[in-house]
Amino acid sequence: MSAATPAASSSGGVSPVNASAPDVTQNVSSIDRLVLEYLRSRGHKDAERALNESLESGSVDESAKTVSAEDLIKTLAVYAQKPSRPGDNVLKESANVLQELTAMGNPPSIQNLIASLGTVGAEDILSVDPTDKEEGFRELEAWVEGSLDMYKPEFRPILFPIFCHFHLDLVQRGFKEAALRFYATYSPSLAPMHHATLHHLSTLLLPSHVQNDDDAQRFKNEKYVIRMSRSGFSLLVGWLTEGVGGEATGAGDGFSGEKGKRGRAAIMRVVNNHLRFDVTAASATAVSPNAWEESTGLLSQLIPQTSASATPNPHAFNASKGELKLGPAPISEELRAETERVIREQSVLDRDPNAQYDLQFLRPPAVLGVISPTESDMLPYPQSFKTVDVQREVEKVRDARKRIRLEPSALSSIDMNSVQGGAARARGLPSICAYTLHDVGEGAPCCTFSPDLTLMAAGFSESYIRLWSLKNEKLKGLRNDFSLSSVKDSGSLSKIQQREGNTTRKLVGHSGPVYSLSFDPLGGSAVPPRYLLSASADATTRLWSLDTMTNVVAFRGHQNPVWDVQWSPMGIYFATASRDRTARLWSTDRTSCLRIYAGHLSDVDCVRFHPNSLYLATGSSDWTARLWDVQRGACVRVFIGHQGSLSTLAISPDGRYLASAGEDLAINLWDLGSGRRIKKMTGHTASVYSLSFSAESSMLVSGGADWTVRCWDVRGAGGSGKSRESGVTESTITRTIDDENNETSDLLATFPTKRTPITNVHFTPRNLCLVAGNFLAPDSR
Repeated sequence: MSAATPAASSSGGVSPVNASAPDVTQNVSSIDRLVLEYLRSRGHKDAERALNESLESGSVDESAKTVSAEDLIKTLAVYAQKPSRPGDNVLKESANVLQELTAMGNPPSIQNLIASLGTVGAEDILSVDPTDKEEGFRELEAWVEGSLDMYKPEFRPILFPIFCHFHLDLVQRGFKEAALRFYATYSPSLAPMHHATLHHLSTLLLPSHVQNDDDAQRFKNEKYVIRMSRSGFSLLVGWLTEGVGGEATGAGDGFSGEKGKRGRAAIMRVVNNHLRFDVTAASATAVSPNAWEESTGLLSQLIPQTSASATPNPHAFNASKGELKLGPAPISEELRAETERVIREQSVLDRDPNAQYDLQFLRPPAVLGVISPTESDMLPYPQSFKTVDVQREVEKVRDARKRIRLEPSALSSIDMNSVQGGAARARGLPSICAYTLHDVGEGAPCCTFSPDLTLMAAGFSESYIRLWSLKNEKLKGLRNDFSLSSVKDSGSLSKIQQREGNTTRKLVGHSGPVYSLSFDPLGGSAVPPRYLLSASADATTRLWSLDTMTNVVAFRGHQNPVWDVQWSPMGIYFATASRDRTARLWSTDRTSCLRIYAGHLSDVDCVRFHPNSLYLATGSSDWTARLWDVQRGACVRVFIGHQGSLSTLAISPDGRYLASAGEDLAINLWDLGSGRRIKKMTGHTASVYSLSFSAESSMLVSGGADWTVRCWDVRGAGGSGKSRESGVTESTITRTIDDENNETSDLLATFPTKRTPITNVHFTPRNLCLVAGNFLAPDSR
């Protein structure tokens, strides 16, 4: 087998057509001969002469440009791997290559590669020098780090895609050792922002891995969008083309010598073929440092396109969707009047003259610039209200009156170790009650609390759910010896309940680990919930009756594990998130889903309803969050800025903010109205599992795998700041977080546990914070 590579056209002398044609046509293919005869018959002498020159030049250098069969097969050997050791190439000794390939047969990976080789494919493979990429990236990194501080935030994002393409190209071409050396040398500087992707790239060791990996193919087939200012883009182009860059000349030596030129050519190939620049008119100093990454990445599939030629831009997409109705859900006048009547009657019975001022909480003042929905905008609900609706609204008013007002701003300029620090902590930090699960065999992926704080539920990897009464009350189910015909009303139902109960109950029904739980919110904080939803790896969502402690319905529709489930704020409807890349809307009165929200490129890991139930937020492993119109099923906002999978979301009670967090250790705060990121909060040292806003939306509490609970100032400016001590009480041991954890200044306090990853944080309407997690026993070894 051989592959000939045509050489460039020669610039030497040109022989007459009549003299060159007979000599060349003897050594050319039949197709070329037919073309020459056609040109001669039509009288195209110039075209015939040019073709003769090309064929003559190619025939002269053919022997020098032909790759022998043995050399090509030895080169292609890097594309073979032994099944028993997929991470290593068994064809290391060139003398045994042919024998090994004969024994292996003809692997599909080599077949595919040979089929894709063009006329210069073999030569291109054999002539690649891996040091070109190392030299080019070294100079690029030195130039970026040596540029002016005002340009560094917009120059640094270009390093990551070029690194990925260089690494994948080295692996694709069989330079495994060079790829490992390149990765070890340059990945540490990129790890803080892209550790998840870099870890995945480190597992790709052979060309077959690259060919079969979805992420690698996305880098190969899609263009990576880089956002830059006009001046920054001019400096980059100037440095790449001429080796100069104005003021930002960088600290490198420049592309000098033959190797330097090849390094610049390697960077230029990636820039031209795989990058797309979104040049903005804003100056480099007008954009916050963290904002440059919001519009950076493989965006072509992440953002629904409004036009075929438009550059993918999340801000343009969000602006095209218009304004959102983020105000509170309306209350019917009948329900409002009944609630006011009950509050007045209760104030007379309690002899509380101040209760008359509670009525103001029923009519919260309108927020400037926030559009409130009307009753016609809402999801279909029963027109007549029930007693439980009145109880819920009355309790909301009482909660608002008795709420502990948190003032995070009181901690901004106070020394926590001073005398005033204790008083500031009392005003600015919540009281936190932690529930720890011990002796959990295979783990408890999820925990949750009921809205009235009477129950706690945990889902276990052993496929069951366990309930606890937080008020030490007996949880009673149904007897096993009753007949369905004897159940006629609620009174007869109480007669067949168990006479003796326990403070904990076990619910069995799933056939896979339970990943998420959600209590019925219909009664709010006024009455105990009547139903519980659970999501499991068995691809079902189950509805449990807390009156009978039995499974009522199994909702089937997802084809893969269901990662999350949540009730809508007013009950009846609920949403699920699944590994099948969709979120779905369900109602309790039917077993089939009502809406399918499709658009994410990977697992949908979490869902959260907006407080007015009009919108649904989803977080995904494709590193994005989306906001959907619940009724239309359309995506109305895209949030791009994370560098890892999202594991949790939270929407503020006032409906204006979205908080998202996940495996990139950062918490992003977004403005739902504009879709723009307000700030980025860092401080966690492991994945963030749960988020919750305070009742006034002024504080955010997070819990994660680093065994800590952290409090954040939502309205603070953020940005880098000095490390602060954990906000624990004086009777406990304080610890100082290291500066290398990159804590932002809006981190108010850190509450460490011993060895308990926090899987759930929950703010009550009165601003008490509850957290839960399962204790990890130290290794017995």
